Amino acid sequence: MKVKPERVASVDRSARLLFSNKSRYETVAAATNVPWFIIAIIHMREASGSFAGVLHNGEKIIGTGRKTKLVPAGRGPFKTWEDAAIDALNMKSLGKVKAWPIARICYEVEAYNGWGYWWRGDKSSAYLWAGTNIDGGGKFIADHVWSSTAQDQQNGAMAVLQRLMELDPSIAKTVFPTSPSGVPSVAPTQSATSTSTTSRVDPQRQVGGVLNAVYAAIRAVLSRKA
Repeated sequence: MKVKPERVASVDRSARLLFSNKSRYETVAAATNVPWFIIAIIHMREASGSFAGVLHNGEKIIGTGRKTKLVPAGRGPFKTWEDAAIDALNMKSLGKVKAWPIARICYEVEAYNGWGYWWRGDKSSAYLWAGTNIDGGGKFIADHVWSSTAQDQQNGAMAVLQRLMELDPSIAKTVFPTSPSGVPSVAPTQSATSTSTTSRVDPQRQVGGVLNAVYAAIRAVLSRKA
């Protein structure tokens, strides 16, 4: 996976915004057992990192006494962003996930958004891959409204996760669990040089390759089911 050259600066801005609010995400992480960076990348996709928007879908209902109208409708009301975030994560049962290697992250973040991209035949959803060479275009421009020609101007969760790993290398301990020998459990399929040179966001010298492997595996499985 490579971040497109024209999106590198945007990915950097997104990641820095999330990283600057790490303490708020950690508060929710402590209450839900979901890693802070998972909460952060979902928040970026759902609300562009704005704490005015609930984690469920970005609706700006915090402190208004209103409930969500978009999918999922009827959640709330919420007094604080943290209350809303905890509700969203518990609704998806993400606190029950025991480990967060990169393949599980891809699965759970995709599932959080819903499988609409896959059922539309788009096996490289913008929710995960926008801004990278894996994203082939097409997106939902509203709930249940699909456009095959739309290009997602938000950055995908995986592109931003790469950059977050550079800003906070400790994330790698969760994302890339190692075997007893210390070898990463998923081997990269792409050279570190080609990824880091183009995207500048491959600090662990394996992120892009592992994401390529994960993407290929998921696509292969779902293609057999199609």
